[in-house]
Amino acid sequence: MKMSLDISTGCFRDTVARAATVPVVLLAFLFLTAGCYHAVKPLPEGLSYGSGWLPATEIRFMSDRTGLDSSGKQVQEQEIFNEVFGMIAQAERLVLVDMFLFNDFTGTGPPPYRCLSSELTEKLIERKRAVPDLRAVLITDPVNTVYGGMESPYLRRLEEAGVDVVVTRLEPLRDSNPVWSGFWRLAVRPLGNRVGGYLPSPFGPGRVTLRSWLSLLNFKANHRKVVVADADGRLRALVTSANPHDGSSAHSNVGVVFEGLAAQAVLETEQAVLDLSGYSGAPLCSEFVDAAAHVGGAAGDNGLQMQVVTEAAIAEAAEAMISGTKSGDRLDLVMFYLADRDILYALKAAARRGVLMRVMLDPNKDAFGRQKSGMPNRQVARELVAAGVTVRWAVTSGEQMHSKLLLVSKRDGVADLLLGSANFTRRNLRDYNLETNVRISGRADTPVLQAAGDYADAVWNNTRRVYTTGYDKYRDDSRWRVLRYRLQEASGLCTW
Repeated sequence: MKMSLDISTGCFRDTVARAATVPVVLLAFLFLTAGCYHAVKPLPEGLSYGSGWLPATEIRFMSDRTGLDSSGKQVQEQEIFNEVFGMIAQAERLVLVDMFLFNDFTGTGPPPYRCLSSELTEKLIERKRAVPDLRAVLITDPVNTVYGGMESPYLRRLEEAGVDVVVTRLEPLRDSNPVWSGFWRLAVRPLGNRVGGYLPSPFGPGRVTLRSWLSLLNFKANHRKVVVADADGRLRALVTSANPHDGSSAHSNVGVVFEGLAAQAVLETEQAVLDLSGYSGAPLCSEFVDAAAHVGGAAGDNGLQMQVVTEAAIAEAAEAMISGTKSGDRLDLVMFYLADRDILYALKAAARRGVLMRVMLDPNKDAFGRQKSGMPNRQVARELVAAGVTVRWAVTSGEQMHSKLLLVSKRDGVADLLLGSANFTRRNLRDYNLETNVRISGRADTPVLQAAGDYADAVWNNTRRVYTTGYDKYRDDSRWRVLRYRLQEASGLCTW
């Protein structure tokens, strides 16, 4: 009798255990299915855009450089946000600013070199007051409100001054971290978020909810850094790698400013971001659009041509530039993050063809007062050096070498330049983040391409300042970290 009871009880427990397993397995299947779908779903209209070749006019190269003088003291030389503020000060009809990091978060790092977030806020408010009919639009990423968990005083002040503030809706974008995003979309996102909470902010002072932290784990962003404004009846655009972020104010960065059809194309790409974010204002392009904006082929008076490229179109441009090199050509790469496998394969193939290569990378050791692991750049550098490529590291002291620049200089005197917001990583190049770059082609001795070449020379050769050091300084031969890099790059389980 007792044996029979034991058997019955065991069968009952097994039945309960199996029944309990069914919903767990079902939920796991639903989360994984949702994650996979949102990793490959169709993109919103207007993204992953390539303009074709357009004439480039009034184009200038700019850089922010941080290096060490002969006494070892850190010295900053900055141009980019001075140009941004000048563009805002001249605007009469339109100014649009689309910037990823727009806050005063510094983490545990030192006080900022420059309070860029408040400077940009004041410049926009000042111009809006001076020209009440000015259409001023600011687009930014929800990271600046910790995904709805904190109020941004800068965004509030801009809205009160009559600036259209648009926080990008990231949900329509593809998910780069599908292992996590399926759970977030089905179980966390429906709960919304609120200002204030009990957990410390991941970026500095203040408290946020658990939902803010869970949103952060999606690792996706509107990562663009663009300004468009009119000046004397013409449209001008600036594309850069720099953020109006106090904690980033000492970073090294690059950018270009230009006018004409390419500037109009940039404005159209920004309209796509407004559309996916549910912006209800009139289309920005209605005042400035030109039917010729997409009819390319003709070079400008200076012989230059330009392409505006966003998202995966940036990868296509980079791969075309690298694969088009031949023995005797030179390739300069200055990059904050380098991890994308297809780009890496193209670089190694170029080295085998006899292309002279100079690769300058951030050592990935500092992030706003926090120590980083060196990934992914140290693992990629190891691979490049093994392929015969010479690599130098940026010399940094808390700040970052944040530039994203690829320059190809060919033996026939033609040069090709690609720069903007995109790191060379899967997240930045494969239709996950929002990104904007420009590609410029023409004679290497034209002022903009010559200036880009001079920048690469100065960083490589430590002209007037110490900017870079040799590969052995941050060499990392750990096979375990190589494996981690490969797994994280493939899966999206990383912040780069």
